[in-house]
Amino acid sequence: METVSDYFGSMVFNDDVMKERLPKDVYKALRRTVDEGKDLDINVANSVANAMKNWALEKGCTHYTHWFQPMTGITAEKHEAFISPAPGGKVLLEFSGKELIKGEPDASSFPSGGLRATFEARGYTAWDPTSYAFIKDETLCIPTAFCSYSGEVLDKKTPLLRSMEAISEEAVKVLHLFGKTDVKKVNTTVGPEQEYFLIDKKDFARRKDLIYTGRTLLGARAPKGQEMEDHYFGALKTRVSEYMQDLDKELWKLGIYAKTSHNEVAPSQHELAPVFTTANIAVDNNQLTMEIMKKVAERHGFVCLLHEKPFAGVNGSGKHNNWALSTDKGQNLLDPGDNPKDNALFLLFVAAVIKAVDEYQDLIRMSAASAGNDHRLGGNEAPPAIVSMFLGDELTEIFDSIAEGKSSSGKSKEDMKLGVHVLPVFPKDTTDRNRTSPFAFTGNKFEFRMLGSSFSVAGPNTVINTAVAKALREFHAVLSAADDFDAAVADLIRDIYIAHRRIVFNGNNYSPEWVAEAKRRGLLNLVSAPDAYDTLIAPKNISLFEEFGIYSSIELYSRYEILNEEYSKTIHIEALTLIDMINRQVLPAVMEFATGIALGLEAKKKVLPEMAFDAETDRLAKVEALASDLHRAVRELEKSVAVASEYEGSSLAHFSRNEILPAMEEVRRSADELELIVGQKSWPYPTYGEMLFYID
Repeated sequence: METVSDYFGSMVFNDDVMKERLPKDVYKALRRTVDEGKDLDINVANSVANAMKNWALEKGCTHYTHWFQPMTGITAEKHEAFISPAPGGKVLLEFSGKELIKGEPDASSFPSGGLRATFEARGYTAWDPTSYAFIKDETLCIPTAFCSYSGEVLDKKTPLLRSMEAISEEAVKVLHLFGKTDVKKVNTTVGPEQEYFLIDKKDFARRKDLIYTGRTLLGARAPKGQEMEDHYFGALKTRVSEYMQDLDKELWKLGIYAKTSHNEVAPSQHELAPVFTTANIAVDNNQLTMEIMKKVAERHGFVCLLHEKPFAGVNGSGKHNNWALSTDKGQNLLDPGDNPKDNALFLLFVAAVIKAVDEYQDLIRMSAASAGNDHRLGGNEAPPAIVSMFLGDELTEIFDSIAEGKSSSGKSKEDMKLGVHVLPVFPKDTTDRNRTSPFAFTGNKFEFRMLGSSFSVAGPNTVINTAVAKALREFHAVLSAADDFDAAVADLIRDIYIAHRRIVFNGNNYSPEWVAEAKRRGLLNLVSAPDAYDTLIAPKNISLFEEFGIYSSIELYSRYEILNEEYSKTIHIEALTLIDMINRQVLPAVMEFATGIALGLEAKKKVLPEMAFDAETDRLAKVEALASDLHRAVRELEKSVAVASEYEGSSLAHFSRNEILPAMEEVRRSADELELIVGQKSWPYPTYGEMLFYID
């Protein structure tokens, strides 16, 4: 019987495959490129390309593609056959190092934010040797970066790789001050938990809103939602269980460490969690996971919904980004150590994260902003738009004690002195998790909980890495000049915490009192995505990214334009879809239903003129009133959509948020009330109850 170990990673050109198929000198040269960032020799590339081609052909591949992540948020592929012409009408199967290293897809239709004109079509993909090639749909997929002819970055992968290099360089310099001179590299590790919904394909096919926008633009709540809390971690339904087993198998073939699957809080909502891995591989794996989830769902008669809020009134779907730092010697820098130096090091790195999140809370919020996520943030399943950090009672007490120059008390077993009382022995998971916090310390990592389900995790991790790298660079400058290193470490931890403790909040982030308290502390409350986008081009943020070579000013402005354009287009498509649904299906169905009542009432009155027929009369009056309200609301929405053509860029995004979305909500309010009183046979769409509870 075939076991998981028999097929795990079978579709991946991983390290074991390379070691087996490459000459020893070629393999060592490739490892130097991956591990030390050395330039890749073309002869090495040719040897790798040949081995990669032969392996792929043995697996049944006929094509290869440079697999990249443009700024659309999804992945892109341009498939090329291995064939080359040969004499006598024959073909050769070829794949060179040049073809491995660089590709040339048409870049004109990808978002560029004004970086290039539409007629400038050329773009280049460059092989990322730090991510393994893999086989998908009988095609060899080569993970790559994507840039323009003139060198501007056009993807999400390249900035992430740059940020990983930046934080590694700064972290290594700090570690060397602590005597850890054998450390050559620090890896950012990420484990993105993925939430999603499954609904029947037949229901999806009848909902234009789900087809065009990924979320329901109208729909009354079912009599039962998630109030009974009987779905979370509940027994899996047969079809769902079969889907999860099939999904795991497909992911395992691709070397993706899918670990945990379970029912989430909302009906028909589920979660998949992987094992931690290096950030760029985690990004690739998560993009693949979302794609495979959708494909496997089709095989089981489902549609997998990754929108942040596909159903109003129940929990939406997020993506919890678990972030940590580990040395090439295996030490997790966010895991308290067993000796004074490691304890102090732990506190210093936590202080760096505190400083980074406080100083760049606007960028942290911006990295999780989208039209879809606006519907989710602040609900009872997601943190609010105010960025804050949860450290837990015990770690907060330790930092407070340092700030006040006192010895720490509490549950800790022993105090450790480093100039001041710094850190007791600090076991993992000493406090409960705070599920309302946007950025929470959870024992040996930080969990950034604001991300939406459909997000690429590349952008948020680029921001976190760069902001923490900035803090570490400043720490190194202070500590490297200190006469008394231990005292300088203690003073730095104390000073940083005092300066940035406002960002730490361990309470209920959902409470209205926190909104007022956050304002008093001077924390930002960027309620909408357009508000958050505006912070991307703040001078301090441009300076941050330019300092570390992550983005140029031009590249940041291009992303600013792309984000606003994507937001506005999303709202525009939603508005047009809602107008179409109301005008072509809802209002005709309501009118037909009302006509049926009116005709029946008229017939009954002829037979029984003395009867009042209150039920029919009242229902007809209510239907007609709501239909009139709906008609007026749709007309107002149409006007707002027409006016939107007068705006562009950020102004259009803000107009869409402030004018079009409220107009859409007015339409929905009347439509949802009508759904509750119009006969079920007359209503043109599957209801929430049918979609969320009818899966066997």
